[in-house]
Amino acid sequence: MVHNKLVRDKIPDKIINNGELCETRILHDEEYEIELNKKLIEEANEVVNANDNEEIKEELADLYEVMSAKLDIMGISFSEIEEIAEYKREKRGSFKKKIYLISTKSKDE
Repeated sequence: MVHNKLVRDKIPDKIINNGELCETRILHDEEYEIELNKKLIEEANEVVNANDNEEIKEELADLYEVMSAKLDIMGISFSEIEEIAEYKREKRGSFKKKIYLISTKSKDE
C-alpha cells in the first residue's frame, strides 16, 4: 500500500511491530514544510468530518500537533499566537454570537 505522506515519528515502528514492512525517508526542510501544510489541511478536514465529540477531540489533538510542528519550524511560540488571537478578538470579536453575514452594499446603492 502506498501512502506518500508525512506521518508521526513512531508510526514506522508501529508498522514494523505489526509485522509489516515500510519504506521511509527523511524530508528536507522545504519538503517538510510543504508536507506539513498538506497535513494541516488533511487534519482540518478530518475534524470537519468527525462524527462525535470523542472523534472530534482526537482529530483536534492531531491538528494541534501539526500546528505545533508548523510553529516550531517557523520559530513562533503558541503564546505569540494566543496574543495575536486576543488582539483580533478585541478588534473584531469572536464567533460566539454565531453571526452569518449574508451580503453587504454601500450606503449609496
